[in-house]
Amino acid sequence: MEWRSWLTRWSDEWVRSADTEPDPEVERTRWLGFEPATEQAVAAAEARIGMRLPPSYREFLLTTDGWRDAGIFVWRMRDTSDIGWLRDLAPHWDDSWAELCEDDQREGTCLSRGLLISREADAGILFLDPGDVDASGEWAAYSLFSWRAAPPERFASFTALMEDLYAEFHQMRKPEGETRDSWDAKVEQARLDALSGDADAADAVLAEAEEFGRERATVLRAQLQLFFERPAGHSFGRLLNPSFVPEGFLADPLFTEEFLPLLFAKHAECSTPGRSSQLQMAVNSNNPDLLLLVAEYQARLHNGEPPMTYGNPEFDALIRNAVDEHGTDPDALWRDIDAAFAHWRPRTPDHIAPVALLADPAVAAALTPERRRNLLTRPRGDR
Repeated sequence: MEWRSWLTRWSDEWVRSADTEPDPEVERTRWLGFEPATEQAVAAAEARIGMRLPPSYREFLLTTDGWRDAGIFVWRMRDTSDIGWLRDLAPHWDDSWAELCEDDQREGTCLSRGLLISREADAGILFLDPGDVDASGEWAAYSLFSWRAAPPERFASFTALMEDLYAEFHQMRKPEGETRDSWDAKVEQARLDALSGDADAADAVLAEAEEFGRERATVLRAQLQLFFERPAGHSFGRLLNPSFVPEGFLADPLFTEEFLPLLFAKHAECSTPGRSSQLQMAVNSNNPDLLLLVAEYQARLHNGEPPMTYGNPEFDALIRNAVDEHGTDPDALWRDIDAAFAHWRPRTPDHIAPVALLADPAVAAALTPERRRNLLTRPRGDR
């Protein structure tokens, strides 16, 4: 990590995106940090705690002795004068949360061993664990916030923790600038990679872009998660959250012709007592645009109208013929889907997977995990 240039960019983005008046000194200097610590100050801190600090944190302190606004929920980090053991500075965290720490077979827990590096935060702490050290001398780093009601979140190093806090800032504030533009370019390349058949590489990039708040990444990744039936459709659930749903998304054919039919199909399959389907949870959010779409879809079903299409007209016709002829024979149906897929085309620029196929129980049954992967690892559509 080249700390100075990265932290300078972070500071500039923070000042430009601030929704309240920034600290006068921060606004004047466009710097969330402070003067660098001297080598003597770092050595004195190490002597006080009785061990050498991990490389990335040490270099950070030699760049800025402390930091303001790390992410959104940490308002001030400690400096060389007041870093110390969590058990001495804030023992209540160990008393209250130690049982949630994983048993790592070492003496104590990450909390009881932890070096506290945050000073002011929203009911949370940041700390480093000298009992969990990698080959390069980096200590594992953790964040813990009581309102998350979850165990401490582990990161491989102090650098990895700071990168996560930076992504959190971008996700919440969405500042303009080099970082945002860079992620938008990566998302577009991931779209092209997905259509070229490299779904796994695309998914990995889109997952990172989601952490930086790029809404388009969520729209793209949701399709891959749904088609591969990955756990809980995290990205799709995020799209249905009324506080997140991108402007205009509910009116897009990608939602009305691909996602909405699948929501209804999954709702029909949901038989777990006391557990709501994604459609029920979305409807309970009382989003008026979504409620109208759901009512219109229900009316189509009630009136006996075709509730959905499988895709673009040529592909749709081929799949309809296949379902009519082989709907009860999954293997024969798959052979027709396999042959028809060369004619599949995206409905919209952000359409990268034939999600609508999964809304038909017969077609979905024919698409085993291996066959789904077969389809998404082919070059397809207009790239």
